[in-house]
Amino acid sequence: MPDVTKRSSIVTDAESVTQIVLAAMSNTDNPRLKEIVGALVEHGHAFLKQIRLTDEEFEQGLDFVRQVGLTCTDSHNEVVLLADVLGFSTLVKALNNSAHDDRTGGALLGPFYRGGSPRYELGESLVQGHAPGSPLFVHGQVRNIRHEPVRNAMVDVWQASPVGLYENQDPEQPEMNLRGHFFTDENGAFHFRSVRPAGYPVPTHGPVGVLLREQNRHPYRPAHLHFVVIAEGYSTLISQIFADDAEYLDSDVVFGVTRDLVGRFERHEAGTGPRPDMNEAYYTLEYDFVLAEGVPTYPTPPIK
Repeated sequence: MPDVTKRSSIVTDAESVTQIVLAAMSNTDNPRLKEIVGALVEHGHAFLKQIRLTDEEFEQGLDFVRQVGLTCTDSHNEVVLLADVLGFSTLVKALNNSAHDDRTGGALLGPFYRGGSPRYELGESLVQGHAPGSPLFVHGQVRNIRHEPVRNAMVDVWQASPVGLYENQDPEQPEMNLRGHFFTDENGAFHFRSVRPAGYPVPTHGPVGVLLREQNRHPYRPAHLHFVVIAEGYSTLISQIFADDAEYLDSDVVFGVTRDLVGRFERHEAGTGPRPDMNEAYYTLEYDFVLAEGVPTYPTPPIK
C-alpha cells in the first residue's frame, strides 16, 4: 500500500483543500500571477466556507457563469456588465484612478465602447443625420498636473442618444452615431457639438438582468458622456461626466458616479447665452481634464 500521508494532494477534509490547491500552484513562474490566483483561491475558499454553499447552489452558480458567457455577442459583453453591476469595475477604477488634487479621476469604460470612432475637427458635431433632443455644446481643456496645456491630445467621446440608446443598440441610428474623436489645439482646448444624452437602463435580457430583478434593483444609469483622453507622455484617462440634474444620479446601477465627475449641464433659452444664434433652447457643458504623466495605453473595446 502506498504511503498516502506523504502525498499532499490527498484531501483529508474540507480544511485541507485550500492548502493543497495553493501547493499545486506554488511553482507558478510569474510572481504576479501567482499572487493574484493564490489570493483568489484563498478568499474564494473562505467565501465558500463562510456561507457553506450547497451542491445545488454551486451548480446554479456555475450555470449562471455559463449563461453570462453565452449571452456575449459581437455587440454585447455580459461579462463587463456583470462586473459593473457588482461594483467590481468601479472598485478597480477607484483603487487605480481615484481623483487627486493633481489629476482627474477615472470612471468605467463601460460595455458600449467601440474602437475606430470617426475623427472630427474641433467644433464639429457627433450627430450623424437628424437627431431629436436638445443641442449640447461641450468645451474644455486638457492639461497636465503642472497646469500646462496638453497639445494634440486625442479626446474620444461616445454617448447614448436622447432616447437612452447607444447606436449599436438602435437600428434607427446611423453607424457610429454620437461617437467620435477630436484632437486638442495648441492651448489644449477642445470643443464639439452633440445632443443632450438621456439616462438609460443597462441591458436586462440576460442573466445580469435576472440578478438585478432578484435583488429588487433598478437597472438605470444617469445621463452622461464617456471620454477617453490619450496623449503621448501621459497615462490614458478613461472617464465619464454626469449631468448634474440627471435622474438616478444618486443610485447609478453600476456605482459609477463620483462627485468630481458631475458636470454642470447649463440650459440656455433660444437667442441667449454663449450661442445667441440658436433658435431653440440648448445646453452647454464645460469640463477640463488633467492628465498624470505616464505611458499611454489604448483601451480594448468590449464590443466590435
